[in-house]
Amino acid sequence: MEIKQPKNLVYNGVFEFKWSADFGSAMSSRFNKAQEFIDSECMRLMVPYTPRRNGLLEESVKLGTVIGSGTLRYLSPYARYLYYGEVYGPNIPIFEGEQLVGFFSPPGQKKHPTGREMQYDTSRHPQAGKLWFERMKADHKDDILDGAAKIAGGVAK
Repeated sequence: MEIKQPKNLVYNGVFEFKWSADFGSAMSSRFNKAQEFIDSECMRLMVPYTPRRNGLLEESVKLGTVIGSGTLRYLSPYARYLYYGEVYGPNIPIFEGEQLVGFFSPPGQKKHPTGREMQYDTSRHPQAGKLWFERMKADHKDDILDGAAKIAGGVAK
């Protein structure tokens, strides 16, 4: 984010307000560092709330996010399904002998919501489940905002 240098003000030739010559660039730098902190903290603090099977979902947000952009982006094609927690189908079961080993959808058929809630494995991350960012934010919002305020030069709670 770029903060433009404000113009100096003169009021009726009596009152003059002069901005520091580097105000715009200094504030831009501080706000950008604060945004980098927010992005990094959100990714770090979401880990216990994020479903984990093999770690690819966690890695996909690290690879897909430009730290400081203000947007966390997952590269995994299944991230959206996991985040909202609703099973999409059709899902046709695959069996090896009598054991269920997976599901597939017929080629060319568009998946649609089934109305069934997704079940999450919580053995690695006990807090794992849908809407992990929202749940992390509910628990850690004040910590994130306080840290960003300190970096940006504001007053933390």
